[in-house]
Amino acid sequence: MEEVKIVKTVLEGVRKKGDKAVRAYALKFDRFSKKKMEVSQQDIRKAYGTVDKKTITVLKTAARNIARFAKAQLGQLKDMEIKSKEGIVGQKIIPLGKVGCYVPGGRYPLPSSALMSIIPAKVAGVEKIIVCSPRIAPVTIVAADIAGADRIFDLGGVQAIGAMAYGTKSIPKMDKIVGPGNRYVAAAKREVYGTVGIDFIAGPSEVMIIADESGNPELIAADLLAQAEHDSDAQSVLITTSKPLAKKVKHQLNVQLSRLKTKEIAEAALGKGCIIVAKTLEEAAGIANRKAPEHLELHVRRPEALISQLKNYGSLFIGEETAEVFGDYCSGTNHILPTSGAARYTGGLSVRDFVKVVTYQKIRNRPSKAMIETASTLAAIEGLDAHRRAALLRRKETPLK
Repeated sequence: MEEVKIVKTVLEGVRKKGDKAVRAYALKFDRFSKKKMEVSQQDIRKAYGTVDKKTITVLKTAARNIARFAKAQLGQLKDMEIKSKEGIVGQKIIPLGKVGCYVPGGRYPLPSSALMSIIPAKVAGVEKIIVCSPRIAPVTIVAADIAGADRIFDLGGVQAIGAMAYGTKSIPKMDKIVGPGNRYVAAAKREVYGTVGIDFIAGPSEVMIIADESGNPELIAADLLAQAEHDSDAQSVLITTSKPLAKKVKHQLNVQLSRLKTKEIAEAALGKGCIIVAKTLEEAAGIANRKAPEHLELHVRRPEALISQLKNYGSLFIGEETAEVFGDYCSGTNHILPTSGAARYTGGLSVRDFVKVVTYQKIRNRPSKAMIETASTLAAIEGLDAHRRAALLRRKETPLK
């Protein structure tokens, strides 16, 4: 694919030539020609002066909710030990050292993505957090500062991923890179995985709504359109057990679409979505589990009865008042979520992505005969003689054979 070829070329250039390549590609792809990529403290103060007070207030409100949820998640990750007559085995929770957060700039600024990627890392105790965002807007700078970023860079695209993965004179090498981006950014994250850790590969955004005859067509259409306006490749899907509701939602989509400032994008995305009429809610749940959508909304009379049947989703929104947009911005759960079926095997970004669960063990005095016998026998079965001998050498009372 041409896309992969471009990504590999850019990454190799950044790896070999560092800042020189970063600046060249920034100029080529983003028309970026600033001498200084890093946002200074003076730039941050200027950004606060540019952004209105109401926006700063809502950013801080959203940040508090996201931090509260992340702290609760961290509370579930604990150091622990198991003691026995043999000794001790345990685990420690250790924060990552350096994390790079990619925040898309694209058509609109996305300060919410800055909050969602930086705050869990900060709560986890990551030592150094940097942000890269193309044509970074003042509101994104303010959001990154509120969230607790240590350094902020006005840089995007594949060159930003390469700089964070390999390190340059200006941009330090990271241990892990997180955050959404366009298909080139996604491809770049896939290429650098192994050199650095990544969260997951994010594709076009998705929403699936399951509704019965009690669903409100106006609210359902609004939520489908809210997802569709993200990108022309976004997917908005309704599964309903009611044909009359399906017709009403289709009508509402046309009515509401005509009023949108983002009509062109949303209309293109709706063409990639669909409305499915299922025989039962059980059938709808089965479709949802196979699709594993990024966002899954339940607009049904008794949502609790359906929840136990649902296994694969990035985030679940229960009841018609629980708009997906609240999760996007301020309820507290993270909006950086798995797409393209990845919810079958992973959840969304969380504080867990910024810590390592490492283990340790200590044998008291000397290992028991049972432990030595178990280890040495398994080593012999696997043909690893040095392993077998290392175990048997701990058997003090009998000469090694």
